Amino acid sequence: MKPKILVTREVFDETLAYLAQACEVESNQNDAALTPEALRQRLRDKRGVMCCLTDRIDAALLAEAQQLKVVANIAVGYNNIDVAACTARGVMATNTPGVLDDSTADLAWALMLAAARRLTEVESYIRGGEWTGWRLKQWLGVDVHHATLGIVGMGRIGQVIARRAAGFDMRVVYHNRNRLAPDIEQRLNAAYVTKDELLRQSDFVVLQVPYSPETHHLIGAADLKRMKPTAILVNSTRGGVVDDAALVDALKAGTIRAAGLDVFENEPRLHPGFLGLRNVVLAPHVGSSTEATRRAMAMTAAKNLVAALAGATPPNLLNPESRATSHEPRT
Repeated sequence: MKPKILVTREVFDETLAYLAQACEVESNQNDAALTPEALRQRLRDKRGVMCCLTDRIDAALLAEAQQLKVVANIAVGYNNIDVAACTARGVMATNTPGVLDDSTADLAWALMLAAARRLTEVESYIRGGEWTGWRLKQWLGVDVHHATLGIVGMGRIGQVIARRAAGFDMRVVYHNRNRLAPDIEQRLNAAYVTKDELLRQSDFVVLQVPYSPETHHLIGAADLKRMKPTAILVNSTRGGVVDDAALVDALKAGTIRAAGLDVFENEPRLHPGFLGLRNVVLAPHVGSSTEATRRAMAMTAAKNLVAALAGATPPNLLNPESRATSHEPRT
């Protein structure tokens, strides 16, 4: 008998076809986010779940999902999953790293360029029928080329962002929990600095760190004041890394020039102050949202899930120690 699994949100047909070869699949293809109670009910007889960042997998849910063996997240970030609770109950947790690095880096650059050249403002100006002709001092932005790019978080995606900076002849500085090896720094033409030095030196500050208690409000009011008044902040990583209320105040006051945001605290709700600002570019968490990348993410999650249920080690296992605590059935 095939193991029962739940796919919590709409996925691609080829993903479902792949899963159906090895599993009995229940899929939420109408794509309405499941409530916590609905998720608990559906997982009671499931061996695996393929979930998204909108699904909270915590200790309370795991306590009721006695048959669960694997949680396969369709994302590289996994702050929606209590990995320690999974490990304690012998549940493997997986993510989808690698396949979305380039697309996410592209989006960070799109936000950077749009904020620098005020693209959302000028598009609104044209669509509103306000453009009456060319003027020398019309809609002045700032140059990206030859500017200083500061990257906070130099993991896979941060390094892809840094590589693209060479085409703009930018100086690159970075701050990371651990300094990169000298050969990687040389390849990226990137210099390690403290966080404060990065904030003071950079014309563009791009955040690329995972969300965790340690990175909650990594950028707050005091940090924004350390930045140049001409600087632009880009957050395309996770909401909560920035204190959104402090950022709204800084943008209103001109503490920094502008921001480009793909993520927000408490999304899909966002601080209402952003909507009244012209100097912020807003996107609805679409960093990895190209067709090719999202298909690859879904298939990566599916392969992780199938491997786990087949008794193998999933390619992207977050908690290898879970295999030592796994037993059948869980009680």
